[in-house]
This record gives sequence, C-alpha cells and structure tokens, in this order.
Amino acid sequence: MSPIPFDPQHLRLKTLHPALALRSRILQLIRGFFVDRDFLEVETPVRIAAPAPELHIDAQSSGTAYLRTSPELHMKRMLASGFERIFQMGPCFRRGERGPVHHPEYTMLEFYRAHADYRDALADTKALIAHVAKALHGSLNIVYQGRPIDLATWERLEVDEAFILHAGWSPVRSYDADRFDLDLVDCVEPAFPKGNPMVLMDYPIEAGALARRKPGRPEVAERWELYIGGLELANAFSELTDADEQEERFEICTRRRNDAGRETYPRDDEFLAALRRGLPPAAGAALGVDRLAMLFADAADLGDVVAFQESPD
Repeated sequence: MSPIPFDPQHLRLKTLHPALALRSRILQLIRGFFVDRDFLEVETPVRIAAPAPELHIDAQSSGTAYLRTSPELHMKRMLASGFERIFQMGPCFRRGERGPVHHPEYTMLEFYRAHADYRDALADTKALIAHVAKALHGSLNIVYQGRPIDLATWERLEVDEAFILHAGWSPVRSYDADRFDLDLVDCVEPAFPKGNPMVLMDYPIEAGALARRKPGRPEVAERWELYIGGLELANAFSELTDADEQEERFEICTRRRNDAGRETYPRDDEFLAALRRGLPPAAGAALGVDRLAMLFADAADLGDVVAFQESPD
C-alpha cells in the first residue's frame, strides 16, 4: 500500500474549522438581518461584459468578458426597474491584489435602498454591525488584535478635514489622485482611532465616480468609508442618478486609465439606459465579508478566515 502523501492543505483546513464555523454564523446573521427588514436577496451575474471603470481597480478577464469587481451596476439596474430594497452576498474579483487584507477573490455584501441617501446606508450598516456583535458576543464591546473596541461609539470626520489635519493639504480644493491615495494610506488612515468605528465622509467629487454631488457643495461626493480596528470594512454612496453626468464620469475615468497605461473596458450602455429610464434617489453600500469575519474572529490575515486561497493573481 502506498503511503498517504503529506497534505498541508488538509492540516490547514482542520485548523481553520472554528474560524470557518464563525464565518458561517456571520453569513447567516447578515442574511437574517436584511430579510427581517424586508430586503429581497438577489443574484446578479459574476461574469460580465463591462466592469465599472475605476482608476485603481483592475478587473480579471474571463475569455471575452470579465469577472465582476462589484455587482453594483446590475443591482442599480434592478432599482431602476422598481426593486426598492435588495441585497446580495457573493464572490467578486480584482486583479493584482494580494496581501494580509487583500485577495484577488473575495466575498462582498452589497445592499441598496431606493428613496434613501448615504446617511440611511450608514444607519443600516451601524445596525448590521451591532446585530452581528450582539449575536456573537452578547455585547458591543469586542477585542481585536489585543485592542478593546467599542462598537457603540462611532466617530465621523470629513475627508477634507482629515487631510488638512493629518496630511497638510485640501484634496477638495486641489485634487491630486496619486497624492490622495498615498496620503490616505500613509498619513490619514494611521491617525484614525482604533478603539471605535471611524466613518470618513464627503469625498472629493473626483473620488466618488458613482456618487451624487452633495447639495450646496458640488465639489464633494456623498460617499463614506467605514474603518474598524484599522480594517477598511465598507464603502457607500448616495447614488448618482443623472445619466449624462455618469456617462461623462465614465469617459473621464476611461481616459485616465488609458493615460496611466491601464486596460480600458467597454461602456455599460445597458446601465446608462437604465439611468435614463429613471433611477430613483437611492443609496448603496458594499461591505467586505471576509474582513468582517477577520474582525470577529480576531484574525490578522484574510487567510485565517477563508477555506482556500487558490485564485491566481
């Protein structure tokens, strides 16, 4: 009889069993949270013809199509067809991302409300985090990587204020895409409190490609991002509903990607047609399920909360 070959993946899976059981429970809690609030669970294509163009996000090709980086455009087409509260959890893909908190394949939660704005999406997200924490720990006080976190106390800070305070310049008055991304990572994010959630709000319009302009402040997009324990967990918009402005923004981003030597993608004309038919005022949020599992499993690496890591870079 031949000896059984050593299989490190087998041992890894046995070690991960408690974390994967916790992850399963989190998925159940998320689903129950939205179903109880009359959201409809939906499924949209994973293989798509036209990813939304974003300057620093590269889609993974799949034959003559692409694997989605987000289900956003299809879900907003559903809003334009009369669906009012929808959510889904499923795989998304980004080429060239690999690290402790980045994998080329990851699980995304996205949810959308018609007749709402980014403040409503923030209230939903806050309630969701509390729901999961109470079910898992019986409390809004958790510990992540040795640091106590109070999930009941949320702080908010505008992007411009954060950059002036921690990076010494105003991206709203004078936007520089490369400088913005570098200073966000090197100067702004490290200054956030680690003991409670931080919401970074009101981005320069150039950094909110699918977000509507803030009333009275057209240079600002109604967008926020959520950080907990140093993890960037969620991103949300008040959705842009003007088809002409959205088409112009897509064209600008496509030119910028081309100038930067990045691949450009076909335009999603079906999405733009849906906007022209009429998208109601709406808000949507995207939350990284793997990172949420990291938070509640007290894990420092995505590899500690996913069963397999086989997607190519």
